[in-house]
Amino acid sequence: MEENVSKVKQESTSNAHEENISQVEITKYTTKEWFISALLGVFIGLAIIVPGVSGATIAIIFGLYYKLIYSLSNLTKEFKKCFMFLLPIGIGAVVGLVVGFFAVQKLFEVMPFTIVCLFAGLMVGAFPAVSDEIRGVKPTLAKLTLLIIGVIVPVAISVGSIFLVGNSNDAVLNVTLGLFLLYIPLGMVISVTQILPGLSATALLMAFGQFGPLLESLSISNIKNNPMLILVYLALIVGFVVGIVAFSKFLNFLLKTKKDHTFYTIVGLSAGSIISMFINPDIYSVYLGWNNGTQDMWLDLSLGFVLFFIGGVCAYLLVRFERKRKQEKIKTEKTKKENADLQLKKTSDDVKDEKN
Repeated sequence: MEENVSKVKQESTSNAHEENISQVEITKYTTKEWFISALLGVFIGLAIIVPGVSGATIAIIFGLYYKLIYSLSNLTKEFKKCFMFLLPIGIGAVVGLVVGFFAVQKLFEVMPFTIVCLFAGLMVGAFPAVSDEIRGVKPTLAKLTLLIIGVIVPVAISVGSIFLVGNSNDAVLNVTLGLFLLYIPLGMVISVTQILPGLSATALLMAFGQFGPLLESLSISNIKNNPMLILVYLALIVGFVVGIVAFSKFLNFLLKTKKDHTFYTIVGLSAGSIISMFINPDIYSVYLGWNNGTQDMWLDLSLGFVLFFIGGVCAYLLVRFERKRKQEKIKTEKTKKENADLQLKKTSDDVKDEKN
């Protein structure tokens, strides 16, 4: 009987805790969960190529973020369990990357500014999913400083890239040693965007002035004319794989030890990434077109506003859905805790009666 008291007490205490990285448990998928994870993978694949989509933010919306970080950081320790969890996400990511690439490549050729507005709207609409993580957390000077630094970093990179790169789309086609040295760390930076909520891989590629050049270089004709491009893409992939394994372990540590400080930084980076989508070499060329009359500024602005609004509303509806789901989960956990407390009290009374 005393064992039952202990067991009920344990369950009651466990339900009282808020979900965090140290409480993650990877369980076998149901069919429904497998397809939900595959859908998350599609968004992660899209996030690599589509401006404004953050795979990590979608993971938060789907309630799978902590499990994703745990699986990536513990892949070598618990290979089978973590691999099986990551498998549908990986399959979905490949599908999302391929679909996203062909769609964005065509759309970006026709209306770059309006497409950026659409994806910036998605980032703005999804922003509350990230900022919710610091809701109710008492701000301190250190946390606010990290938030401000987070905003400044992507904007500073974007502004610097305009002066360093200009608006040339031939950068990737001119294969040099410097390009290899750039693309390995760039791949690592892109990997960070897949595990930090609110960050878009494409927003950072734009900030570095590499989105347009990379998108334009990916064609069979360019690769035939310059086979060395394959090595450039491999450098990007190597950097991505190394970065996602290494940084997931580091982020796993930060979420265990400094969760609030980490999310204040992430919120800042998310806000800065939104701003940087409109201040970078790729969009700078659009502004030049407006100035010299080769592009219709008012058409771009009007369509851009409409698409920004649509993107924002769609993303926010997803966030509201997750909030509702989370509230229902909390309500269910609260009911379970109350029932566990009642069972604990009843069991304790039974033990006292037996002793008497």
